[in-house]
This record gives sequence, structure tokens and C-alpha cells, in this order.
Amino acid sequence: MAAFDWFWNAMGARTSKHQKQSAELSTKAAQRATELSNSSDSEVAELARRAISPNGTLSKPEDFLAALNIATQRTLQICPFEVQSQAVLRMLAGDVIQMATGEGKTLVGAMAATGYGLMGKHVHVITVNDYLARRDAQWMRPLVEFFGLTVGAITEEKTPAQRREAYSCDIVYGPINEIGFDVLRDQQVTKRDQAVQRFADIAIVDEADSVLVDEALVPLVLAGSQPGTAPTGHITHVVRHLREDLHFTTDEGRRNVFLTEKGAATVEAALGIDSLYDDAHVGTTLVQVNLALHARALLLRDVHYIVREGKVQLIDASRGRVADLQRWPDGLQAAVEAKEGLAVTEGGRILDTITLQALMRRYPKVCGMTGTAVEATDQLRQFYNLHVSVIERNKPLQRFDEADRIFATTAEKNAAIIAEIETLHAAGRPVLVGTHDVAESEDLAAALERRDIAVNVLNAKNDAEEAAIIAEAGDLGRVTVSTQMAGRGTDIKLGGASGHSREAVVASGGLAVIGTARHRTKRLDNQLRGRAGRQGDPGLSLFFVSLEDDVIATGGAGEQVVAQPEADGRIISKRISDFVEHCQRVTEGQLLEIHAQTWKYNQLLADQRDILDKRRTSLLDTAQAWEELSQLSPNRAAELHNLAVDTKIAAAREIMLYHLDNAWAEHLALMDDVRESIHLRAIARETPIDEYHRIAVREFKDLAQRAVDDAVKTFNTVLIDTAGAHLAAAGLRRPSATWTYMVSDNPLSGGNRLISGIGSIFR
Repeated sequence: MAAFDWFWNAMGARTSKHQKQSAELSTKAAQRATELSNSSDSEVAELARRAISPNGTLSKPEDFLAALNIATQRTLQICPFEVQSQAVLRMLAGDVIQMATGEGKTLVGAMAATGYGLMGKHVHVITVNDYLARRDAQWMRPLVEFFGLTVGAITEEKTPAQRREAYSCDIVYGPINEIGFDVLRDQQVTKRDQAVQRFADIAIVDEADSVLVDEALVPLVLAGSQPGTAPTGHITHVVRHLREDLHFTTDEGRRNVFLTEKGAATVEAALGIDSLYDDAHVGTTLVQVNLALHARALLLRDVHYIVREGKVQLIDASRGRVADLQRWPDGLQAAVEAKEGLAVTEGGRILDTITLQALMRRYPKVCGMTGTAVEATDQLRQFYNLHVSVIERNKPLQRFDEADRIFATTAEKNAAIIAEIETLHAAGRPVLVGTHDVAESEDLAAALERRDIAVNVLNAKNDAEEAAIIAEAGDLGRVTVSTQMAGRGTDIKLGGASGHSREAVVASGGLAVIGTARHRTKRLDNQLRGRAGRQGDPGLSLFFVSLEDDVIATGGAGEQVVAQPEADGRIISKRISDFVEHCQRVTEGQLLEIHAQTWKYNQLLADQRDILDKRRTSLLDTAQAWEELSQLSPNRAAELHNLAVDTKIAAAREIMLYHLDNAWAEHLALMDDVRESIHLRAIARETPIDEYHRIAVREFKDLAQRAVDDAVKTFNTVLIDTAGAHLAAAGLRRPSATWTYMVSDNPLSGGNRLISGIGSIFR
């Protein structure tokens, strides 16, 4: 490692002094654990507590680690490696640690969480899905409870009462989206006891680069019911008969749909109006036509939603199953219901939204673990001020990383992939194939099955059944095709989960990992590559590339490359290999720039949210609402002198919170509209980001004043009696129901767009 210190330092990773100190302490801790092996459980727990100074820092780290090691052996029957103890120290120092797949990151996370818990900190261990949160909390419970600490798990199906109980624990495991949704829901409560979350001091993030970088800009959204704005039956009927390419067109990714001039004229004639775009129709009829057209052209039954028991139910693409309590906002749900001839329910209005990046910045301290952090060092430092510590393997790497096999065309590449899998399978070698999307994985599996090769196909459901399939992916002759390996959370052991055929698999060369194309970042390639060669096992990784791949088309910017392919289409040329590397570096730079630019837009709203949160907390936890309204409207306050003080405070609080929340929802909608059109400012030679900030600051000032003014008006007119403020009777009704969803159209989520929608590409 020392010979490469210059490299890690250049990448921004922590090495040298920090790593050497941690390594030395880990060695001492192992020696201390041996010396203390006969100590009682209570003596071990007390040793850990005595190793913490009054200010919450480690005064005797070797004793602290020794106690954690002994407890781990006694409760989990696992003896931590010295490199794992070293990783725990770096996480307690606030770093993101990079550990190779199979080196025990889950245990390291639990030991670090327990350490923070012993320091008196409340800890959230952030996972990427429900299954891992549930599994890890249950798996690590004995270790946590050994020291008298409590552990809970947040999962999608839990009720508010169950969530409240889980959040009260010292250490809470939970998927990033559920924790984020709870933050949003808690920002809508009007009484403190309705909230479910408890403040956390520390966030320990599993798959840190995926959560903090790849998905950082994904917004979590809380929507609420409001009267539906569905297209009328007549509009739905008119739109149903429009023809694609003649009356409307869609963009390349089928994310947006547009009326053509002929389409607009056809709709206008059918509705008997002069123009969809005049003032009388642009905010009403045109909106309804666009909603109906979106539902007609872009949302497909049994793909994006199903109809069950007379109701439209959304399909969660990331899990492949019905998404409970999720709906589309902005009238789109109603438009789909109208399209299907169902009873139209209430519409949806966005009440609040937060990006994962803004969510993570709420924690006073963040650390994490992943197998591929070094390549994300710049982003982690720039956006979170986090450092990376690289932890060496417990055993030397035995995996062979073969050079990319590059082909001129996609068809030639796909033929070569199938041929390679056939060869490896014939030798009895387990094969894991990483594809870029569901369509590609299904086409590849079908092609292999036509050759009598049995295939396990994994898409993005990621539940316990999938984890079991992954666990068996290292068995003799097993072929597994998966869309994405990041966050699977289960190691692939040679010989399967039981290891019954381990020797035969080792003799065959171990697990072979095949990538069907390069990702837009090398880090994602390495996540897949790292599934082979765990804990010193033999293995192979191999990526196939074609000059038609998305990463080449995007990174090469249309640059024409000339090469003489072999008879099978393969290109053997260092110049072309270097070009592929160049294209990937370009796409990595593009993604970083997108992140940086998007961060500038999001950061101002995040800062405004912080101001709003403080205001809301003050209104919720004090008598400030009553005090302000009494000063602004003393006559009305005097009229309420017969009511109990608590009643008056609660009524004033409800009034002010209603108008504050309403103003924030309107602000989000407005800024979303501004963001959509801000690029037009460049035409007027204005800087879009500066203009966006100017508008956001001006509108936020108006928001604050408007919320107070509206609250005073309501205070003066609404009925307030012993039952409180009768807001609903005055037409000021909070949503009768709320639901959550994620905006998954993330500019950072790379993929092979050229493959989408082509049909069968493997023959």
C-alpha cells in the first residue's frame, strides 16, 4: 500500500498517518481481546464504556475495539479481522470506508453503530431497501443488545406507532427512502405527538457512493389529496382517437408527449373552441388535454400500472410489484382513471419534497461504507466534506481482470457474450452477467435458454427471494443474469450458500463476472466486478464493449473511430481501448458537472427549507403562534378571553401551520415552473442560475409574509371555540390522505438507452 500512497492522496483518500495509526491500534486490540478472553460479559461491556472519555471520544481505542471484538465473537460467533477493526476506527472518525465485496462491511457497520451508541449517540444505519434493513437489524441485534443498547428497523409496511417505537431505539436500520418520507410526513404534523421520528446524531450509510452520489438528486415527494382535475369524458374520448406521429409525438425516451399543429387543430375542432392556447383555455382545457394525452401515450396498463378491483394501482419499477399508497400527482392519476373508464378519485398536490442529498445533510455527522468509494472521492468531498479511507483486503486478491473485449457492433458483441457464457458454462463455472436494463436481461436469458442453458434472472425487486438466488449464484454451473448488483447485500460464495461444491468451483476457476457494456462511471463497473474474488477466492471479470454502446456514443460525442475488426467483429487495438477509457472518463465528467449544476439549483431550496423548518418547529413547540396573532390582531384575541390558554394556543398554531405549509407547497410548485423555463433566460443573456436564485429569494420573502397575512385573516374570521379552530368549515382543509413517491428520472442514473425499446437484441 505504501508505494501507492501518492495515488490515494491525489484521489483525496486518507492513507499514510491515519491508516497506519488505525492498523496499529487494530493489532493492539486483537492482542487485548486475547488477554481479556476470560472476562465476563458485564466486564467486557464495562471495559468499552470506560474506554470513552466524558466528552464522548475514545480515550482507549484499543480497549474499546477489544470489547467490540469479544462481544462480536460471543454474540455472532464471528471473529472480526484486524482490517475490520481498522474500518470501524475510520468510521468512528467520520470517514467513508472502501472495503472490497465479501470483506464484511455489514459487520463493520454494526460495530461502528454500536460504538456510536456507546458514546451516547442516536444512530441511523441507512440501507438501500427494506429487506436489508430488516435483515441487518435482526442479524446484528445480539451484538447491540450485548451492551444494553436497543435496535429497531423501519420498513415500508410499518404503522406510525410501530415507526415511532423503532425510532425510539438507540440504533435504527432503515431504507433511505422510508427515512426520507418520514421526514416529510413529520413536517406536516400539527401536534408534536403525531411525529414519528427522533433526532439522530449519526448516519451510517451502506452503499454510500450509491446513496450519496448516484441517487443524491432523486427527489422524495409527499403528495396530498385535493379535488380532482381530471379531463372530462369528452376530452378523454377525443384524445383516445389521436394518432401518434400525426397528431402527437413523443421524445426519444418516451418521457414527454407533444401535440402537433394538426393534433391541436383536431382537438380544437372536436371541442368546438378557437384555440387551446388562448387565455380562456391555456390554464384549464389545455392542461386537461395534456394530462389525457400523457395518460394515453406514456402510461401503459400492466407496465406502469394495473387495474385491480376497479382501482388503478401503480407498479414500482424498482421492485416489480404494486406500490402501496402511491399515486401520481397533478391530476395524472385522475387522467389514467378516466382513460380506463373508472370512477375518478381526488387529485394530488405536491405538499413537500426533498432530495436524498438534502436529506443526508440534515445529519450532524455522516459516515459510510462501500466497495467503490475512491472513484467518488471528488463528489463526496465536494458535496458532503467527507473523506475516504481505503481498507486493504484481509487476503490478497486472486481475481483475474481481463481486458475489455471490444466489438464494432452491438450484434457482434452480443453474439460474443453468448459464446463466452456457453464456454464458461460448459466448464461448470458459475457465471454472473451484469446487464443495464430489464429488457436486455430478459433477451439475454431467452437467448441462453434457447441453447438449453438454465438462467436465473434478477431485476430490481431485491427482496429476500432474490437475496437467496444471489447467495446461490456461485454454485457449480449456475448462470445468473442481473440488471444491477449494487445494493444486493448478499455475498456470492463459491459452491453456493452451503459451500457444498466449493472445491469443484475453485478448480473450475471460480465465479466469472461478465459485464455486457461499460457503465457511465468506472465505479459502477467495479461494483459488478467486485462480486468475484471475495476473500481471496479465484475469479474472473470481463467486460464486453461495442462502439455502438451508449457510453461510447455519449462520451465520444459522435467522434468517428477507424479500426480494422477481426472476422468476428472484435477489435484488438490499444488505440481503441484507450478511446473506450476516454469515453468513460468524459461521461464521468459530464455526470459530475450535472450533479454540480443541479446541486446549485437544489441548494437554495434546501437552505430555504432549513429556515422553514426552524419556523415550523418554533410554531409547533411553543406559544409563538398565539403570541404573534395576538399582537397582530389584538381585538380578535380579546374576543377569545373566555377560552382556555391551551385551546387558544392550539387554535393559533393550527391556523399558522396551515398557511405556512400551504405557502411552501405553492412555492415548490412555482419554483418547479421557473426551473422548467429558466433556460430561456440565456436567450436574454441572463445567467439562468443567478436568475433562478433571484426569483427564489424574492418569492420566499413573499411566502413568509403571505403566510402570516393569510393566518391573520383566518384568525379574524374563522370560528374558534372550545373545540379549537374550525378550519375545515371555512374551506381550509388539509389533505384527507397523503402518499409518497420517488421521482426516478434521475440524470445521474446511467443506462444503455440504445437498448431500450428495440425488442429482442440477442438472437
